[in-house]
Amino acid sequence: MKQDLVRKVFSHPLYFVAFAFGAGLSPVAPGTCGTLVAVPLYYLIRSLSVANYSVVLFLSIVVGIWICDVIERDIGIRDYSGIVWDEVCGFGLTMWAAPCGWLWIVLGFFLFRLFDILKPWPIAYIDRKLPGGFGIMIDDLMAAIYAWFTLHLIYHFL
Repeated sequence: MKQDLVRKVFSHPLYFVAFAFGAGLSPVAPGTCGTLVAVPLYYLIRSLSVANYSVVLFLSIVVGIWICDVIERDIGIRDYSGIVWDEVCGFGLTMWAAPCGWLWIVLGFFLFRLFDILKPWPIAYIDRKLPGGFGIMIDDLMAAIYAWFTLHLIYHFL
C-alpha cells in the first residue's frame, strides 16, 4: 500500500493537498511534519489584512473538509494519519491575528502541536465521534482554538 500511496500523493492533486505536499508520508510524526509545512505557508500570507487572511483560512478549511473526506473514503481508513491538511489549517487558525515575529510563530507551532497531541476535553471526545472530512478537521481546529487563546494570553501578559 505504501508505494501506491506515494504514487497517488505525487500524481493526484487531492492527495497532494491532503498529505500537505508529501509531508503526511513521513513514517515518523506525520502531523508534526504537516504542521512544519504550514509554517512557510503562514509566512507567505501573514502580511494579509485580518479580513483577507480570514478568507484564505476559511476557504482552506472548507475545501480541506471536502478533500479530507474524499481521500479518507478512497483510502478506506478512518482519520488516516497521513492526511495532514487539518494540521496546516489548524496552524493557520492558531496564527490568526497573532503577534508578529519568529518567537510567536515557534510558540504557536509548539502550542498547536501540544493541544493537538493532548486533545483536552472535548477535543478527544469529538475526534472519536465525528466521521469523515469534518471529523478529521474539527479536532485540529479545536486544538487550534486552545492554542490561539493560549498564545494571545501569553502575549497579553508579557
